[in-house]
Amino acid sequence: MATPELVRDCLRAMADQPSSKPNIPVTLKCRTGIDQQESFDEFLHFIDIATDSPCQTVIVHARNAWLKGLSPKENREVPPLKYDWVYQLKALRPQLNIVLNGGITSLEQAKQHLQHVDGVMMGREAWHNTFFLADADAELFDHHHVKAHRIAVSKAYATYCAEQHAQGVSLSVLTRHLLGLWHNIPGAKQFRRHISEQSHKPGATVAIIEEALALAGTTE
Repeated sequence: MATPELVRDCLRAMADQPSSKPNIPVTLKCRTGIDQQESFDEFLHFIDIATDSPCQTVIVHARNAWLKGLSPKENREVPPLKYDWVYQLKALRPQLNIVLNGGITSLEQAKQHLQHVDGVMMGREAWHNTFFLADADAELFDHHHVKAHRIAVSKAYATYCAEQHAQGVSLSVLTRHLLGLWHNIPGAKQFRRHISEQSHKPGATVAIIEEALALAGTTE
């Protein structure tokens, strides 16, 4: 963010690649500033320079990035959130597609933010408590839909794991994405423990997912 012209040039170069497909947009994800920088005008200047390019979608993690004194983990939690800055950015640059990120843990919060911005990005909550997204269509888009079933999702993902594992992808890498799906419900601890303990063992197969479901008492 200290070199907005370089960011602009990188975005232009990516969009200009002959291999780029027109239906795959080049997007930008950034913070609200660096270290203790507290100037909205500098933030806006960065956005204006960067989007002087084919990039028209900006995802803003609404915290500063502290380059000194904080670890990467602390950088995701310690710097204060500045949702108002992102709202103001959208108001001043309505032609841009502005997506808000940072500290959002529920669909209710997402709905509140969507009154001010075009989109919401959810990271840690989707990782740790994946199944809450099963309500997203009804809550955010008013779509009539059949709500996903946790067991059905697990079994469908097992099929995908089998395909990817056959192509050489590590089973432990594949199955760790199931852990957040089984968050804070009866049987979840047994499910997660079996996946975690068995997935890295030589000769392990996707059968460990069915085994984990059985241990959790949720095979139907």
